[in-house]
Amino acid sequence: MLSLSKLAILGLGLISQASAVILQNGQVRETNFPNTRLESFSASSYRTYPANASEISYKGRWDSKYVSWWSAPGIKFGYTGQTVAITFGNLTTDRVLVGYRIGGLDWIFTNITAGATHLLVSPETPGASLTGPINPWTFELRVSNWAYGIQIDSVHVAKGEKLIKIPDFGRRIEVIGDSLSAGMYTTYEGLTSWAYGLGAGLGNTEYSVTGYPGICAADQDCWGNPRGQVHQWFYTSDTSWRASQIWGDNPEPWDFSKQPPADIVVINIGTNDHNQANNVSTEAYIDALGKIIQGIHGKWPKAQVVVMSLWLGFYQQGNTYLPNAPEGWVKEIQDLVKYFNSDKYLREPLIYDGVTRKTTKLRPRKKEAPFVHWFNTRGILQHNDIGPQWHPTDVGAIKVASHLQQFVRIKFGWELEATGPEVWHETEYWNDESGY
Repeated sequence: MLSLSKLAILGLGLISQASAVILQNGQVRETNFPNTRLESFSASSYRTYPANASEISYKGRWDSKYVSWWSAPGIKFGYTGQTVAITFGNLTTDRVLVGYRIGGLDWIFTNITAGATHLLVSPETPGASLTGPINPWTFELRVSNWAYGIQIDSVHVAKGEKLIKIPDFGRRIEVIGDSLSAGMYTTYEGLTSWAYGLGAGLGNTEYSVTGYPGICAADQDCWGNPRGQVHQWFYTSDTSWRASQIWGDNPEPWDFSKQPPADIVVINIGTNDHNQANNVSTEAYIDALGKIIQGIHGKWPKAQVVVMSLWLGFYQQGNTYLPNAPEGWVKEIQDLVKYFNSDKYLREPLIYDGVTRKTTKLRPRKKEAPFVHWFNTRGILQHNDIGPQWHPTDVGAIKVASHLQQFVRIKFGWELEATGPEVWHETEYWNDESGY
């Protein structure tokens, strides 16, 4: 999906500004996103909750200004009545596309205007009057684009109604990555990425995706990202131009106490490091990846870490297709996984802090158990699962997420608990013809 400003550059400026535009295989997909902006808003007609209300749960990373960052951040709360409106702050990216839904019903998408109030639930909203089986009514909103964000100013319900705090799910997963994790070039970007699909598809799971396109593991400039994940994962904001405008050279360190520790952390990063244009050596990449794992272990000592092998696309060889070779430091990454599970590390583990840039010893009471796992992506994707822009298609993202879900189920005993509600939006492709 492209922003309207980019579409104008591409010569599509005649498309109505009232509706979002999605390019699907180079063609414009018809969309009918509702215009939810209120032209006039009278606070006296509502009960208003400020952005810091305890009833509002923030998903993913949000800064102290209540501005969202990284991929697929969101909010969730319960409510009474049939009305929910949200006032968005001026730091919202104008026209950013968000998905929202009631309970376990399908996602609804709308474009948000900075500084405006949007009526997202009314008696006319599909499902607004359905009282079960999810009770109280729950409202969830997620940002679709990895580069854009929203700022929450306040949430409104009808007079006499209220917001309700919804407890977090009992298990939690984090994905650390780059554009492949962030959802770049999938239909609804962050909300059709494999990382989102993994977290949401597991069901009854809190998930956070700290992925941003172009970023390297190594702490250097890669495709315009001034810092690498070995540094940026420890901060609230990502490496976008938007972050530099809001926070300059002093971004907020991420307060890891804001949310419970992740139980599982999945790492898929290194594709940009491996690209010769960024000139990252094998030693620099492995050092950075190792420090990311040390950082995770320091912040969340009980977390299990899954390191994915890198996939680097395919090429045609004669009358077939083959994966690009070499397949991205396979031996070096496997050796790193073995090191973290070795007696040498587990008896006296080292932890890293990306803010202080210090490596220190973590002294466990007893030898720790192995906690780093290798996930081999070879054989999951085929050449037509990668789009022309070198990123997974929607189907490719679904395949990666599905394999990871089964890996998590088998390796860690997590049952698959998403038993009906939509995960990916508009993926119902079928054939109504009985024959040709």
